[in-house]
Order: sequence, then C-alpha cells, then structure tokens
Amino acid sequence: MRALGPGSVSSFLKIILDVIYVGLWVWVSLLAIFTVAVLLLSFNPELITSKLHIGSSIDELISKGPLFAGALGAWALLSGGWMVIVERLRRVFSTLTAGDPFHPDNVRRLRVVGLVLAALEIGHYIFAALAKWLAPDAKIVDGSFSLSAWFPVLVVFVLAEVFREGARLRREAELTI
Repeated sequence: MRALGPGSVSSFLKIILDVIYVGLWVWVSLLAIFTVAVLLLSFNPELITSKLHIGSSIDELISKGPLFAGALGAWALLSGGWMVIVERLRRVFSTLTAGDPFHPDNVRRLRVVGLVLAALEIGHYIFAALAKWLAPDAKIVDGSFSLSAWFPVLVVFVLAEVFREGARLRREAELTI
C-alpha cells in the first residue's frame, strides 16, 4: 500500500477530509442560523409566543436567550476553527496525493494548523471561565489545563519544521542538477 500519489492512503484521507469539510460548512451554517434565531427570539419573544401557546416555561428560556446565543456563537467559532484546520490539512494532503510532500506551502499550512489548535485551546479556557462566571451553578465546561490538548500543538509545530527542512533540502537538490 502506497503512502503518496494517486490511489494511495493520502488520497483516501484527502477524500475523507473533503467530506468532513463539507459537513463542517453545513454545521457552521446551521449554527449561525440558530444563533441569529435565538438572538431574535430573545429580543422579541412575541415572535414565538404568539404562534405557540406555551406556559411560563418559555419565559425562562427567553431570559437565558442571550446566554444560549453566546454558547451557540462560541460553538460556531469552535467549528470554524476546525474548518480552518481541515481546510489546511486538505491542501497538505493534496500535495501528498500529487507526490510532492515537501511543497514549501505545507510549512505555512502546518503552522496555521498549530496556531489554530493553540487558539482553540485558549478559547476553551476563556469559554470555561465565562461559563463559570455567567452560569456558576451549571457544570458546562471543564477549564482545567490538559497536557494532552497541548501536545498535538507542539507536534504540529515540530512537523512544520520538519517539512521546512525537507523543502530546504529539496531546493538544494534542485540547484545541484
């Protein structure tokens, strides 16, 4: 089984990343629509209460509407971060499928993946702190430090440097011909 080129494992993984990318687009679009709907309903609850005959339970939902919209917005940002990661990995796997693993652009792509992974982890801590501050009675997110979350960030940055060195060696080899 080949790792590079057409019909290889890398081309199979690229197809999987393409499917995940489309799914993330649909997911983020739905989250954006739901976030706007929740915001509209929290500022104008008559839109839903006039159509539905619901008792006082809707009042609690309406009062927490901005908090719920913020959580949906944070979820959309998280999903957007994953979209950036998947999109960059799709491009890396495109070069692997083409048989060109040490393409100079792969270094930048992997660095962006590392930065987005770090930003997502920092965002996780911020979201956990805000959730604890805004809803202290709810156990929404664990904001504790996790070495297993930061390890992939370091691995991706190291891989970016390996790819940078591979691209440099490739350029040197091209000059010696």
